[in-house]
Amino acid sequence: MSRFPTGAATPASIVDVLKAVAGDPPRVRASFAKGRCVRGTYVPSDWAEEITKSRSFTRPSRVLARFSMGGGNPKVTDTNNLVPRGFSFKLGDDRHRSHILMQNAPVHFARTLDQMLAFLKARIPGPEGKPDAAKVKAFSAANPETLHQASYLAARPLPGSFAGTTYWGVHAFPATNSKGETRFIKFKVVPVGGDVKLTENEARIKSADFLHEDLEKRIAAGDVRFNVMALLDRPGDPTMDVTIRWPDEDNREAVRLGTIVITGVEANDACDASIFDPANLAEGIGHPPDEVFAARHAAYTISLAKRR
Repeated sequence: MSRFPTGAATPASIVDVLKAVAGDPPRVRASFAKGRCVRGTYVPSDWAEEITKSRSFTRPSRVLARFSMGGGNPKVTDTNNLVPRGFSFKLGDDRHRSHILMQNAPVHFARTLDQMLAFLKARIPGPEGKPDAAKVKAFSAANPETLHQASYLAARPLPGSFAGTTYWGVHAFPATNSKGETRFIKFKVVPVGGDVKLTENEARIKSADFLHEDLEKRIAAGDVRFNVMALLDRPGDPTMDVTIRWPDEDNREAVRLGTIVITGVEANDACDASIFDPANLAEGIGHPPDEVFAARHAAYTISLAKRR
């Protein structure tokens, strides 16, 4: 009998199956288990208030952030191009804090919670330690949109640095400015120095932890900066389906909300003691309307309890 329910998915069942796919490693996150905690500062741009009245984006603040590798395996190698890279950050003061979760692909791998559960269940390793390839192939054929994220990652060179990677928030966030005007935005975080990409030959000789080693060197040299961008919506943009991009998204009008400067490495306990809670958004940035976002707060809370 399966240890997972066959009915509607729940945040708890998603956490359980994420852990199962990774081989049930103890005391780590269910997803993006391998990472590095850092600290820094945020400086808003002059245009931020035109997009949102959220004080977390319109006022300078300290930043707690975490770079990470996707999946629940804390020993995944940094040379694995099939898992997303993550960048999560908390900015704002104690009364106006926002937690933003980003990844280096502009789409999620599932549209609904039920689809997410089925996607993951198809990938649980069998007795020989690998998932059933036929089961994965059949699911993918029936759910082609669940391949959009993996296809995006596979089509691009291996990221050469956490500090030289572009990250997206895959959800559409309602942003309200000081005039009371609300529109949807997507977050995009762009490295000030541009993207760093590796050739196949360069990637072949990199160590299993090269992204983490590179990050510490770059922080010590003082050159880890990101522009926080808001991509602006157009009429008819999909806001409920996180497996697809907005039309012509790469050429969208975008407003720079501010700049994050990473200034130091933080003890991982500073990030691991709590969660980067996607539901924690200061007034002026609302909750996205899609089903996956709605489940994330509960899933992250359950995951934290399990790793404690």
